[in-house]
Amino acid sequence: MSVAVVVWGENGALVEGLERLRGAVTVVRRCAELTEVVALAETGLADAALLAGDPGLIDAPVLDALAGRGILAVVLTNDPGEAARLGGLGAAVESPGTDAQALSDLLEMLVAGAVGTPAAGAGLAGPERAGTQVPDPGPAMAGGTPAGRIVAVWGPAGSPGRTTVAVNFAAEAALAGRRVVLLDADTYGASVAAHLGLLDESAGLAHLCRLADQFVLDGAGFERACSVVAVAGTRLRVATGISRPARWPELRPEALARVLEFLRRQADVVVVDVSFCLEADEDLSFDTSAPQRNGAALAVLEAADEVLAVGAADSVGVPRLVKGVEELRAAVPGCEPAVVFNRVRASAVGPSPERQLRLTWERFGPEVRIKGFLPQDAAAADLALHAGSVLAEAAPNSALRSAVAALAGAGPRRRAPLLARRRTDL
Repeated sequence: MSVAVVVWGENGALVEGLERLRGAVTVVRRCAELTEVVALAETGLADAALLAGDPGLIDAPVLDALAGRGILAVVLTNDPGEAARLGGLGAAVESPGTDAQALSDLLEMLVAGAVGTPAAGAGLAGPERAGTQVPDPGPAMAGGTPAGRIVAVWGPAGSPGRTTVAVNFAAEAALAGRRVVLLDADTYGASVAAHLGLLDESAGLAHLCRLADQFVLDGAGFERACSVVAVAGTRLRVATGISRPARWPELRPEALARVLEFLRRQADVVVVDVSFCLEADEDLSFDTSAPQRNGAALAVLEAADEVLAVGAADSVGVPRLVKGVEELRAAVPGCEPAVVFNRVRASAVGPSPERQLRLTWERFGPEVRIKGFLPQDAAAADLALHAGSVLAEAAPNSALRSAVAALAGAGPRRRAPLLARRRTDL
């Protein structure tokens, strides 16, 4: 077996030692920059990368790019902190003092599959490597707390009410006594902050992704990145979305996947508002290694335990939802969304609107279950949006609030004292 290796960093003696062995390991290129290593990975000329330069320059995007092309990464460092970080991100870590023969044997075994390395993106969720310390995610991990559920709120184009459902679903879950984190992963029109009256330009979710990319996401970082919002007598954590659509590259799919796995241990329920578009960027470009704008939505939908497909209950929204659910199931194999009809009203559907919608879906829709019907209640929705609040505060006795509470598995509750929208510190 022949192993082609590219080398980055100043370690000429080690490279010369590998070449003198004249064994299975062959150094095919010495690279001056990490970007050159990643570019070579695209050519298919290498099986492994030996990274002997400054380990602080090696981050998750680099390792994910290599892993995505089947390139195994071996990093040389004596820094215990860097060894833990890079090991958690999926790299094999060795000492710079390792002799050439031992390093050659390691590379052969790695390529042959005799020694397993964690897959890229599995740092926070995967098993710990020997000698690797995973950052402490906080008290929620103590005592083996079961992982929380991820609920993705998705819907086709046309503003069917995704964010309204996501925000109020999260609020009702929190009122039911669950620990809830609400994420805004919409890369086209993030609006969770506006719904909750938050003047937050920091893009909390992008901050979490940056921490995950460096494998330094822990309980303290999570608390700094997420706002604590008081709603109807309880509180929930909110990671706001990107402030401008042009910032979508900050939500890398691999980093977002790490964030979601981390948050499973921080909350009972993680509610994620995602954008409508599921089009794969590979369909638009031959450069398949380019960042993917829709990658964030696809990453969330793939990781979700439950997907709520929200559609408007009218003659335009229902056909869109039918086509959208079919596209969703094709884009995310194995995904079985639960349909939620929003703005249900007799004037748009006819007498007995819920019955009409069920019959229509049974006849034309994919074979997925209908989970809920949310009535048209523009007054309640407008009141909540105008107040930067949730239905449980602005319109606690409304039919819309009762329907969302049932959707979240929580019965309607007595109105709590109205609390000002604010970010608080725990």
